[in-house]
Amino acid sequence: MTQQGEPEETGRPTVRDKRRIDPETYQLCDPADEQPRAEGADTSTPAQAAASDQNVTASPEEQTEATAEVDQLKSQLADRTADLQRVQAEYVNYKRRVDRDRDLSRKAGIEQVLRDLLNVFDGLQTAREHDELTGGFKALAEEVEKVAAKHGLESFGEAGDPFDPRIHEALMHAQADGLTGPTCVTILQPGYRIGDRIIRAARVAVAEPEESAGSSADDAAGQPEDDGAAESQQ
Repeated sequence: MTQQGEPEETGRPTVRDKRRIDPETYQLCDPADEQPRAEGADTSTPAQAAASDQNVTASPEEQTEATAEVDQLKSQLADRTADLQRVQAEYVNYKRRVDRDRDLSRKAGIEQVLRDLLNVFDGLQTAREHDELTGGFKALAEEVEKVAAKHGLESFGEAGDPFDPRIHEALMHAQADGLTGPTCVTILQPGYRIGDRIIRAARVAVAEPEESAGSSADDAAGQPEDDGAAESQQ
């Protein structure tokens, strides 16, 4: 007969684990929680138990449900990815349009300001031709022209240039010897352009080559001979 509180004798030795460090978790053991490990008791950790649960073979129904869920998640991921790519493409196009419109608006504003200054440039050109552009006024005029050139303004039109109706405006017309075609002989007002865009055509006097006097005389002399020949044939 055993006393109360003493373990019953089963014929097998009782093993008491008195190690201070758990050999599996490598943590310090609390002596108050120490209990004898019965032979055959489950000493596996929670991680090992979860791993063992995952190794359990699922039924065909569970595998089918898992496969359907995975396919659904893949479909949702593809839809979200397509939406993200579409939004990104729309943003890139929007940013490109905004940048283009901003650049066009900036260029239009600069062009309008330069158009308003054309009369000022004409006055500076006239003053330069009459040697009136001197002293501080000359330095100021050069600075204004430098700023205009920085924004792409360029003047054109010189005497001797072939006449081009796309960039020249003929205000006077005459005939002269020694020319092979319509030529700008006098620049009344220079033209201005920004890059390839003409903002004002050059106003010029145009001269064309004169007709040959000899050829005119030959034509006049040849006309009666033709009439006489025609009468003799009759």
